[in-house]
Amino acid sequence: MFSEFHPLPRHRLDAGAGLVRSERHAYQQTRLTDPALMVMTDLRLVPPVTIGPDVSLEEAHRHMMERGVRLLFVVDGEDHLLGLITATDILGEKPLQHIERHGGKRQDIRVRDIMTPHEELDALSLADVLRARVGDVVATLQACGRQHALVVERLESSGWQQVRGIFSSTQIARQVGMAIPISRRAETFAELEAVLGK
Repeated sequence: MFSEFHPLPRHRLDAGAGLVRSERHAYQQTRLTDPALMVMTDLRLVPPVTIGPDVSLEEAHRHMMERGVRLLFVVDGEDHLLGLITATDILGEKPLQHIERHGGKRQDIRVRDIMTPHEELDALSLADVLRARVGDVVATLQACGRQHALVVERLESSGWQQVRGIFSSTQIARQVGMAIPISRRAETFAELEAVLGK
C-alpha cells in the first residue's frame, strides 16, 4: 500500500534551533495522497508544549497529561531546543536503564537524563514537506522507526534554523482514519544488542 511513497531526506538539527509559536487549529480528515502540510502540526498555529531539563519525570508526565500530548519540547531559559521527551521515554525502559547505569531512584531522574538531545534529532526541511504527500510522511516515519518527525525552516533574516512543525503518527492515523504501523528500529550498537538479546 505504501510502495508508491518515498521517505523524505532527514537533516541534523542545529544547536540552538528555536520553536515557532502561535495559535491552535482544528485537524482535517485527509487521504494519503493529500499534501503533507495537512497533517503537520504547525507551530505557528499550535503552541508547542515545552518543559525545562531539570524537571522530574513525574512532573513531566503530569504536564503531558494536563496538556493532552505525548511529546514535550525540552527548552532552556532562552527557548532554545535542547531535546525532546516522549511518554514512551518516561513510561518505558529508559528510566530503569538510567538507574542501572548511574544508580539512584526514579524520583531522582530528571528530564535531561532520558530526553533525546537535539544533536541526536533528525528533522525534515519545510521545503521538502511542501512538495510531499501524507503518504510520504508515513513512509518517512516507517523508514526511521519513529512516532514523530520534526520539520525545520531557516529564517531568511538571520539564517537560524527554527522548528516549524511536527508530524505525529498518532495524529496522522486519526486524520486518515487508519492505523499507521511504526516499528522502532535499533539505531545504536547497544540498542541492537538489546533487541538481539545479547
